Amino acid sequence: MANQINTRCDLMLFGALGDLAQRKLFPALYQLERARLLADGSRILAIARTDASAPDIRNQLLAKLRQHVKSSEFDASVADAFLERVDYKCLDFTDPSGFSDLNDWRDSANNQLIVYMATPPSMYGVIARNLRAADCCIDKTRVVVEKPIGHDLDSSRVINDELGEVYNESQLFRIDHYLGKETVQNLIALRFANNLFASQWDQNHISHVEITVAESVGIEGRWGYFDKAGQIRDMIQNHLLQLLCLIAMDPPSDLTADSIRDEKVKVLKALRRITPDMMERYVVRGQYVAGTSNGKPVPGYLEEEGANKGSSTETFVALKVEIDNWRWSGVPFYIRTGKRLPEKLSQIIIHFKPAPHYIFDPDQKHLANNKLIIRLQPDEGMALKILTKDQGLDKGMRLRQGPLELTFSETFDTDRIPDAYERLLWEVMKGNQYLFVRRDEVEHAWRWVDQVIQNWQDIGEPPKRYAAGTWGPVASIAMITRDGRSWYEDA
Repeated sequence: MANQINTRCDLMLFGALGDLAQRKLFPALYQLERARLLADGSRILAIARTDASAPDIRNQLLAKLRQHVKSSEFDASVADAFLERVDYKCLDFTDPSGFSDLNDWRDSANNQLIVYMATPPSMYGVIARNLRAADCCIDKTRVVVEKPIGHDLDSSRVINDELGEVYNESQLFRIDHYLGKETVQNLIALRFANNLFASQWDQNHISHVEITVAESVGIEGRWGYFDKAGQIRDMIQNHLLQLLCLIAMDPPSDLTADSIRDEKVKVLKALRRITPDMMERYVVRGQYVAGTSNGKPVPGYLEEEGANKGSSTETFVALKVEIDNWRWSGVPFYIRTGKRLPEKLSQIIIHFKPAPHYIFDPDQKHLANNKLIIRLQPDEGMALKILTKDQGLDKGMRLRQGPLELTFSETFDTDRIPDAYERLLWEVMKGNQYLFVRRDEVEHAWRWVDQVIQNWQDIGEPPKRYAAGTWGPVASIAMITRDGRSWYEDA
């Protein structure tokens, strides 16, 4: 595949010694090397503020690869070949004078230039302008930036305007790593390649949808960032609304980037605004207190290292979301995400409506609706819960519910499921934007989230407490129970 498409590139990685680069990006690039997808002649320039030599940085990267790559997937010879591609440049991102040296490193005009900004978003515009001033911004440059873009609609516009001064939209690859997950990509295939589901994917056949992204960990040393962002900015705006769009969007005309993204934007435009009088019934925000995780005591959010004892930042959010269009009228989407929950879990549950006339045992009527379970982690795959007759001469027509299971790692003949960043980096090298987020998507997502945040601020209520190791505040259970439903793990 690498021989069919010109993927030979020069990758400039700003923020190369940061946590994201060391924990995710370099291991992903190593895996591309291991899969023989990095084209001959491709090179990587690690750029950071630390004064160090290239050999020192390579040794540091080797240690990080050993730490973050599974031992069964680590090959010293592959690591050596990969690190031979890596050079290092100490650079003050705010000093334009140092950027001219970057052109000297680019000794081959035949390589596609990729600029990856693994930095705080406040640096995106600074780096872009300095690259332009150094004439290191050629027309075919591809620029990768991490979400979330800003902390609200206004700040996102400032950052996108700064990027837009230097690069056009076709050059910008805004990463949401959830879109690189194998299961998320399979949502498009599941929905639009299988008429079994495509013909049933609307308000006539689906009663409600659940989206859960749960984390068992706490802050993990990210207090400074997280306390300013909170769970709604960090996860709802950044990831869960993207999942909702892929579940709810209409069929695109084709698989081109803009066809898919056009349909996602239509969903974001159709999200019903949550007004102040709806907040109690539609929104729950929580903050964890001390509890247990994996059988061990853990501190509350306000007891974490470096905590601001008076913080009212939420670590849990549950929302009832409604979409005002023909396909989804009357179908609620219950979405929730939080830290210090019982397990690390990301899943989507599609609840189908029961048959209009039920002829079996009345005591089993609660089993009558089918469910499609889409697991993003930990075990990527899908399961369709169906009803069959229980086996045995004495069972009569008793029903039992069981899954038609598809676990990707077990079903497909592959050694491993690629990490999301491997897929996303590979798509950048190929120039495909369909897994990346367009500017208007970012802005419509912020516009909807901002009104929820404003309502919180106007009401002034503190987040509801929940013990670490539980599924969030009791109010989140009440929110869905009020509609005669329950979260999947409580059903």
